[in-house]
Amino acid sequence: MTDVFDHPWLGGLFADVELASLWSPEAQLAGMRAFEVAWSRALGRAGMADPAQAEAAAQAIAAMAFDMADLRAGTGTDGVVVPHLVAQMKAAAGAAKGAVHKGATSQDVIDTALAMAMRDSLAVIDARLVELTGALEALDARFGKEPLMGRTRMQAATEITVHDRIAPWLLPLADHRARLAELRPRVAKVQIGGASGDRFALGDKADGIVAEVAAALDLAPAPRAWHAMRDGVAEFASFLSLVTGTLGKMGQDVALMAQQGISEIALSGGGGSSAMPHKQNPVLAELLVTLARFNAVQVSAMHQALVHEQERSGAAWALEWMVLPQMAQATGRALIAAQVLAGQVRRMGMPE
Repeated sequence: MTDVFDHPWLGGLFADVELASLWSPEAQLAGMRAFEVAWSRALGRAGMADPAQAEAAAQAIAAMAFDMADLRAGTGTDGVVVPHLVAQMKAAAGAAKGAVHKGATSQDVIDTALAMAMRDSLAVIDARLVELTGALEALDARFGKEPLMGRTRMQAATEITVHDRIAPWLLPLADHRARLAELRPRVAKVQIGGASGDRFALGDKADGIVAEVAAALDLAPAPRAWHAMRDGVAEFASFLSLVTGTLGKMGQDVALMAQQGISEIALSGGGGSSAMPHKQNPVLAELLVTLARFNAVQVSAMHQALVHEQERSGAAWALEWMVLPQMAQATGRALIAAQVLAGQVRRMGMPE
């Protein structure tokens, strides 16, 4: 295990179980299964498959178990999991296999599961932004009137209050929630394009099938496939980095305030040192800086992934799979760490 989020001991610092579960293989598989179940039923209702066979296929897909070794081997050969996934679904559907995946493509399945992961992640992040807002407001209520030396370019400037120091940690959270509300409909939308993104195989049934599948999955219908239009995915990544950037600023401030000789903040529960038992390291403050810098680096990869050639890219698409799950976990962990850090503050203000 080399991933810090899943590492047996580094995970103690970096892991976010809730966000990890939304991007786990199990969640991805559940999302792809849900798409195919909804797809078969939509084909039956649209008259593009026998309704009884479509329902039988949907039920078979919903109940089946997957051969994970086969999916791994198939992905190594095909570059995507869906061909072997669909083959297993058709085998499970038996005589109803004609109502499985007809008119869809691999990217429809994988991207719809991605949309569900982004939607669910935004819900968790929104709730945590609310909780962190309350924690910082409580901190401001306790210490906001205390005097503090203002510093510009890390040099003493003029006297301010703790309220002035907390404001840049707190106020952007409302803006992030506003951004999140605007972003949600741009990413929580079904992906349906078929072979070349034009929904050609669905003919005049396309709009109805798109609407039905979207409703079944609690996603918005998209007027056109976004196979090669990844601005929404990149915007999601950029949003994650904006959130962690704000929290990284908080962490950097706390770490500087905690310096011996400055002592503008006192924390409980600091990290210990193996060589210097007198130390209490501001571990969570440092973690916020680390996670902010991690996400800032990953955003560049997501902007590289915007460049899709023609109607579909394998290279740019696969880059998203490598980057987004880690960014989501980093953001979730940063929000939890910031809230815990706020609760660790025992004193803020000029030292007595």
